[in-house]
Amino acid sequence: MSHDVVLAGAGLANGLIALALRAARPDLRVLLLDRAAGPGDDHTWSCHDTDLTPEWLARLTPLRRANWSGQQVRFPQHSRQLRAGYGSLEGGALMRTVTDAGAEILWNSDVAMLDESGATLKDGTRIDAPCVIDGRGAQPSAHLTVGFQKFVGIEIETEGPHGVPRPVIMDATIPQEDGYRFIYLLPFTPTRILIEDTRYSDGGDLDDAALAQASHDYAQAKGWRGAEVRRERGILPIALAHDAAGFWADHATGAVPVGLRAGFFHPVTGYSLPYAAQVADVVARLPGPLTTDRLRTALRDFALARARQDRFLRLLNRMLFRGCAPDRRYTLLQRFYRMPEGLIERFYAGRLTPLDRLRIVTGKPPIPLRTAIRCLRERPLLKETP
Repeated sequence: MSHDVVLAGAGLANGLIALALRAARPDLRVLLLDRAAGPGDDHTWSCHDTDLTPEWLARLTPLRRANWSGQQVRFPQHSRQLRAGYGSLEGGALMRTVTDAGAEILWNSDVAMLDESGATLKDGTRIDAPCVIDGRGAQPSAHLTVGFQKFVGIEIETEGPHGVPRPVIMDATIPQEDGYRFIYLLPFTPTRILIEDTRYSDGGDLDDAALAQASHDYAQAKGWRGAEVRRERGILPIALAHDAAGFWADHATGAVPVGLRAGFFHPVTGYSLPYAAQVADVVARLPGPLTTDRLRTALRDFALARARQDRFLRLLNRMLFRGCAPDRRYTLLQRFYRMPEGLIERFYAGRLTPLDRLRIVTGKPPIPLRTAIRCLRERPLLKETP
């Protein structure tokens, strides 16, 4: 069995790569492998419209489960409606579009070994390809020190209209527990809403039952009665320190890592869709033969540049996780959401200007100056056990 490109993992990163490749180079035979029985809708990927290039926004908007013309944040001392559009994509829709575009997906395919020239499945099947990509999700790395964004979301069909017209990406007016805590709301229809209890925590343990109950309690407090129809969960890394050069030195051979596996996510928000689209463009636009080694070089260059650009975002995370008491972390976000909207949009898109960075850290200090200075140094954190 032979293909031009083999992608291990049928998730977001590889799904976008497959779409970009089929659009740019329809002659290539693209194969995705995944151990699941089929596509699922147990995870929602969302982002702001301004996080994406016009090309990716046009490509993904028809696939989204929902699109909204604005969003809202709520804090104890400040609430605000934001103008940026917002949209959510589910795995089933993405994978259907991938196959419609001409890529092939082999479900029930558990990879036993992956190397630069192909994949060997646990049943012994060997699949060769000149380009092999590994997008099978996050794994611990000695080159990445993280905090955690943990969440459990319940989607309910309410008995009557819930009255939420647009996403509430952070409702931090609730009691602060296990770090920075907020409720995330996605109103898919007037009577269908996702309620997600989210924590920015030091530890990666997740009590699914407790967070699901907290979401149900929030619904009850709002007067929303209805049945739970879907549930999702996640534990996302929040980058405090990252040595991209060291990571890619360790991956100088073998398949090329992408997605969360390669640290391609927004350091503060954990959003991975915008970074996945950027990586997909690097893959699709690589001139000449598409091989594992040529792609490795291109993605390593992209990763090093991206890591340099994100250095300030990792500093903000250290201030949040290491410079602030867990139950006071919300105050940093409360202050941030008073900033100009253009700055907030550039922050989510990972395109902060030098003036933006200065604006974020000047004025009334979000944390004591002595504490902020202790947060400046990044490299010592990499000595911590991942």
